Parts: sequence; structure tokens; C-alpha cells
Amino acid sequence: MARIAGSSGPRTEEAIRRAGLSLIATHGYAAMSLRQLAAEVGIQQGSLYNYFRNKQEFLFDLIRGHMLDLHAALDAALLSEGSAEARLTRFTEFHVAYHVARPQEVFICYSELRSLEPDNLAAVVAMRRDYERKLGEILDHGRATGEFHLADTRMATLAILAMLSGICTWYKPGGRLTTDGLQQIFTGMVLALARGETQALARGETQALAPSEAVEPVAVPARRRGGLRAGVG
Repeated sequence: MARIAGSSGPRTEEAIRRAGLSLIATHGYAAMSLRQLAAEVGIQQGSLYNYFRNKQEFLFDLIRGHMLDLHAALDAALLSEGSAEARLTRFTEFHVAYHVARPQEVFICYSELRSLEPDNLAAVVAMRRDYERKLGEILDHGRATGEFHLADTRMATLAILAMLSGICTWYKPGGRLTTDGLQQIFTGMVLALARGETQALARGETQALAPSEAVEPVAVPARRRGGLRAGVG
């Protein structure tokens, strides 16, 4: 890649991030070298250290930045009031749209946890648990109001997230399903699980929200740009 004209500051930081995401998603963190990353961006290897101290810090910043973006976007998307079903619908639609829009970040956040050093791993795990907590609170509220019939909301939280997050491993843009279509299908399955409609779920039958409970599908905002030195993704 040719050297970036006037390569300095935020523009170079963003180019490093994009190149690093692509290289790690394609080859894996262990196989990616800083020499390779610098060549992809079109700068000298030593210039990378103006933005991060080492390869581990770069990976941590990518994953931590993804989690910061995920939390901020979810908080903006979630309904502050309304029924548990409406809030679970909004959560599901958001999660699907976000994972379809940012597959590389999501893939790396899962596949490269093993590559994080202990302190960095602990920080990311804490952020993941906080995200799980937000879904768990919706399910707990729904069980308390009688909208949901769940024997164990913790297990339901993990099951829902595993089902939704797997989208990034198989979804291909341009296929037969649009993002709206995916949102509708997965919302039906998630609500069936939460309502305890296990027989309907096993048959592939899902029940949409009543019109009075319907909410507008969630769109994912454009990704935030930020500096690696600031510890954002």
C-alpha cells in the first residue's frame, strides 16, 4: 500500500485500526506482525509506536474499543420505559443489526480473547458481563411482571446471546435475508424462548409482538472514530 499522504494524527490511527482488524480477522493475532501492519498502512514500523507501545496493547485497544462502542450504542438504543417484551425486542434488534454491521470487530472480540494478557482479559470480561447484565435485567423484569416464563434468567441470558452473536460467523451481505429480515426472525425466536413457548420454538413457529407493543427497528450508528492512544476502538 502506498504511503498515506500527510500520514499523521487521527487519519493514520484510523488506517492502522482498519488494517489491523482486517489482518487479524484474516490471519489471526499470533500470525500478524507489526512489520506486516506497517507495510499495509504504508508507514515505517517505528511509526506505529507513536500510537501504541506494542502488539498486545494494539489488540487490547481494538477489543476494548469495540466493547465501548457496543455499550454506548446499546444504551442509546434501549427503551427507558415500556414493557419487558418491547425492551427485549429493542435489545434483540439492536444486537442483530450491530453484529451484521461490524462482523470483524465482533469476530476478533470472541476469537482473540485467548490472546489477551491476564489484566487485559479481566477488563474485557468485566465489560462483557456488564453487557450480559443489561439483558439479564430485562429478562428479570419480564419474569417479575409475568410477561416471561423462565426458570433461570441467567441461563436464558447466555443462550440468547450465544444465538444472536453467532450471526457474524455465517451471515453474508447480499444473501436472501436482509438485516430487517434477520431482526424479525430472531426477535420471534427470542420472544418465544422468553415467553416459555418452547414447543412453538422447536417447530420454528414464532409470534410477533401485538401492534400496541411494536417498536421501530433499530439501526446501528456509524462507528465512532477515536485514537488508539486514548484506548478506544
